[in-house]
Amino acid sequence: MKNLRRLLILPLLAIVTASILIACAGGGAPNAEAPIKVGSKDFTEQFILGEMYALVLEKAGYPVERKLNLGGTPVAQASLVSGEIDLYPEYTGTGLLTVLKLPVSSDSKQVFETVAGEYKKQFNLVWLDPAPMNNTQALAMTSAGAEKYGIRTISDMVAKASELTMIGAPEFEVREDGLPGIKQKYGDFKLKSYKAVDAGLRYKGLTDNEADVTVAYGTDGEISAFKLVVLEDDKKLFPPYQVAPVVRQQALDANPDLAKALNALAPKLTNETMQQLNYEVSGKQREPAEVAKEFLTQAGLI
Repeated sequence: MKNLRRLLILPLLAIVTASILIACAGGGAPNAEAPIKVGSKDFTEQFILGEMYALVLEKAGYPVERKLNLGGTPVAQASLVSGEIDLYPEYTGTGLLTVLKLPVSSDSKQVFETVAGEYKKQFNLVWLDPAPMNNTQALAMTSAGAEKYGIRTISDMVAKASELTMIGAPEFEVREDGLPGIKQKYGDFKLKSYKAVDAGLRYKGLTDNEADVTVAYGTDGEISAFKLVVLEDDKKLFPPYQVAPVVRQQALDANPDLAKALNALAPKLTNETMQQLNYEVSGKQREPAEVAKEFLTQAGLI
């Protein structure tokens, strides 16, 4: 009878012990082997930034799973909240206006503090250090055109508007932060004409002298490649779009040095740097991963 009891008890003890070990593994220390899932949205700059984040984390010793080219902001944000990804590059202006749906502000410090606070409170997500680059909406001219008309600021452009043709996407004519917003902030004006084109044709139209002013974004590669003049937003209409990694708090808790690795990259990402890197991909048709690796190597980060 004793032998029978022993035969029954030993397997039970083994099961209980195994269950305790599994519970400890799942509920205690994080699994160091779980890869960090890095995402990105679906355009050139995001591919480059996503690759940079992945590469610096791999250099820091973390296993990484790339989930780039997810789609637009709603898809990337949903993927982050659900845990499908652990982090991705986001812009402060996008966080403020698109995700949080808060009023426009041109104060970069205030915008960052607002999105950082609200993301933590609403989603338990953390904004790491923002880069100095600002991929905000802008207006640009060729250097010859800017010199011809004596234009350096948006106020200058408004004063000469009746002589100028602007080129840009159709929605810029009706968007709140497009022509209607400029008129509200800078005073009413009438352009000579507005040439509505596919976004990819804006710079060709400008450099082919089909227009005098183009709708632009601050880190577009063509700005650097064509030595364009970005008009100063002297009345501060456009909100800041600084980029930073947005990370799940759980991922930071499980990987204490993750923030340090990514924050080391932030100061290197200026407007001029991103313009050049974007053009390597969009203008010279190079692979984002190759461009990202080359830059990080030259910067001494990998």
